[in-house]
Amino acid sequence: MSTLRDIAGNPLLLFSRFNLTNNSAAKCCASAADPPLPLKNIFPPFSIFLAAVFNFAIYFYSGKIALSSTKAKKIEDGKYEDVTGIVKYLIQKEKMPMPDLYIIENDQPNAFATGRNPKNASVAVTTGILKVLNREELEGVLAHEISHIKNRDILVSSMAAMLASTISFMSRSVFWGGGNRNRNTHPAIFIIALVAAPLASVIIRMAISRTREFGADKTGSSISGNPLALASALEKIERYSKLPMNVNPAVSQLFISDPLKALSGGGMRKLFSTHPPTEERVRRLREDASGIRYR
Repeated sequence: MSTLRDIAGNPLLLFSRFNLTNNSAAKCCASAADPPLPLKNIFPPFSIFLAAVFNFAIYFYSGKIALSSTKAKKIEDGKYEDVTGIVKYLIQKEKMPMPDLYIIENDQPNAFATGRNPKNASVAVTTGILKVLNREELEGVLAHEISHIKNRDILVSSMAAMLASTISFMSRSVFWGGGNRNRNTHPAIFIIALVAAPLASVIIRMAISRTREFGADKTGSSISGNPLALASALEKIERYSKLPMNVNPAVSQLFISDPLKALSGGGMRKLFSTHPPTEERVRRLREDASGIRYR
């Protein structure tokens, strides 16, 4: 009985019963736990390559993915002339190519822009936003979306996503391909590799997304020349944010307001939110309009 208790406390004693030294037993355990040496060497560069391929595909096809996931339909000639007229006015003002225009049949007031560059861009609006906003507010929203195209925010977001994916893949490669996990590496390293590093990469990506929204608000209000109209539009959109909208979470960051806000929880939501708080966006726009800093 004492022998069983000893083995339970130190499993390596079991190997000694079969005339194996502790050293040979440790080697046996290590060889089972560690991947082959070539695998260790392959993981880091392969992680970067995989992240690059994945995010290049997202960048190149993001427009099609977003439009397909929202069931957006291209606006035909002679329909939704308010949208068409405003966009034509704004892009002529900015000397930009005309984007393709789409309509989404949904009561939630929202809009988004997508496309890898100004020559391959699209702007989509929901039927809900046309019901809720007046012409000046709609112009402010469309100017915001055009500013995303002008600032090449899809490219910036894709680069941020690639950075996040690379960090995540690399952190996992530390676990699967990085050294002798039994004896030489502190357990905290693997906690950081598996949890902290990927979590930090997501937080950084979300922070970049929020920064781009602030930038689009500022540039958009400059294009339209009416920051207060965009501020008013954002407040109205916020009031209707509880209306349901079936959107792929992967493209939710493209919208002027988070379409999945009704499903978001509290607590640490700010850290993982793709959009800044509406109150903060409105405050900054009103500051731009008045030149007075509010606190």
